[in-house]
Amino acid sequence: MAIDQKKFKDIIDYYDQTQFDYRVAWDNSENPAVHFGYYDEQASSHVDALQNTNKVLAELAKVKAGDRVLDAGCGKGGSCFWLVKNKQAVPTGITPVASQIEACQKQAKTLQLTAQTSFVLADFCQTPFENESFDVVWACESLCHADQKADFYQEAFRVLKPGGRLVIAEYIRKARPLPPKDDQLLLAWLKTWAIKDIDTEAEHLQHAQRAGFQDIVIKDVTANTRTSLRNLHNNSKNWRLFGKLMRLFRMRTQVQQDNQDGSILQYQALEKNLWFYSFIQAVKP
Repeated sequence: MAIDQKKFKDIIDYYDQTQFDYRVAWDNSENPAVHFGYYDEQASSHVDALQNTNKVLAELAKVKAGDRVLDAGCGKGGSCFWLVKNKQAVPTGITPVASQIEACQKQAKTLQLTAQTSFVLADFCQTPFENESFDVVWACESLCHADQKADFYQEAFRVLKPGGRLVIAEYIRKARPLPPKDDQLLLAWLKTWAIKDIDTEAEHLQHAQRAGFQDIVIKDVTANTRTSLRNLHNNSKNWRLFGKLMRLFRMRTQVQQDNQDGSILQYQALEKNLWFYSFIQAVKP
């Protein structure tokens, strides 16, 4: 199933052009994470918190050895590799970004996990997989990129086996509508990260119910991720002037500069209580 390059142009450009920023400011060779960290009594450092996000999501989804897991929006494959090494699961990562697929395959070879993982260039709202192919559908900070979140829930329901579990880490807006200036701030952040909009808790619940899911739980875990969210804000703010100078001399692209600005805006919007960070779980009956 071919990817519509025009449809995903903003997302592809964003992740292609911000690879350096993520690599330098966030992840490392052993932990290619393109997501925020979950802090608790088990994780008090940046690296540990990034890994802990995978641990908590896996516990929510009850991932066990042999489970087929669809990582919908797999980024550079960090969660897939974690699932193999820590849960002996069988993950398939999908993303519409070809450079991420290449990075995943290269990392799989480095970690000697090529046989245990697979990575497919695909749209997670319209996948090439058969009905009831997976035990778990996993979406860590990727559902936000779907223009219509309902399409993702419907596709996740289709590819899950009966009894299959859905687990999501997602940004959720506090209300629709928000006061005009607040909505402007929220959307200004989202645009810089190639996100059209984010949905409310009620909208997510409705999408999941209409798709057929049961036992739906939406939990606000901002308290556990705030340190990570704030760290990104602080790092971006500290390097903002340098980034602007590099942009002036055409050593950085506008997409890269927008990403840095957006990393500041996301925390400003959080402080104004315009959105929260959530974990969502549901079951296919």
